[in-house]
Amino acid sequence: MEKKNIWGLMVFTASVMVGIPAEAQVQQMPRVKPAVSVARLPETTNALPVGDARPVWGWVDFCRRYSGSCEVPKAQARDVRLDGGTWAVINEVNRSINAAIEPLTDQEHWKAADRWDYPTDGKGDCEDYVLLKRKVLMERGFPRQALLVTVVVDQHGDGHAVLTVKTDHGDLVLDNMRDDVLAWVRTGYRFVKRQSQEDPNRWVALDDGVAAPAMVSAH
Repeated sequence: MEKKNIWGLMVFTASVMVGIPAEAQVQQMPRVKPAVSVARLPETTNALPVGDARPVWGWVDFCRRYSGSCEVPKAQARDVRLDGGTWAVINEVNRSINAAIEPLTDQEHWKAADRWDYPTDGKGDCEDYVLLKRKVLMERGFPRQALLVTVVVDQHGDGHAVLTVKTDHGDLVLDNMRDDVLAWVRTGYRFVKRQSQEDPNRWVALDDGVAAPAMVSAH
């Protein structure tokens, strides 16, 4: 997918998408036909919270600018029912957005150490990929409670953000560093904290043996 086709993944208002033709603004991601048998779906475990955690500053700052994305009522936890169709959509969203966004650090992009935002100009770093994947999956009908922004520490000891999709087959991870959707236990990451399923503005710790990184903008 070419970078310019990022707008086929998102439905933004014309005021945000300056210079994009009206007909391009309303393009929807093509529906993905189920191509995977139930027998081949991944099976894994769930990362279990070990207590409350401080919300990531980048998320708090994002919510100041995008209050409509954060001011949502608390809701009962829900998992995605994984079947051939939902598995295909998860993979398509991950691959398409990875291909559509040009990786760029916050320092290069915004002259800031850590800024979370939607990549409306087709550029961003790890958390920007996550926010867009979360938005697109919700627009495709996935429950907000199953799409959790997650902070991890990678193999180099750097902070990184991924999207956890809670499913009835276990926790799956969408990552801008790879196109394959993996079970969380196969990523090689140390899982630090993520959003609560019930309240996206409440965060829970996942591994009390790992210090939370100061920022998650290394990638």
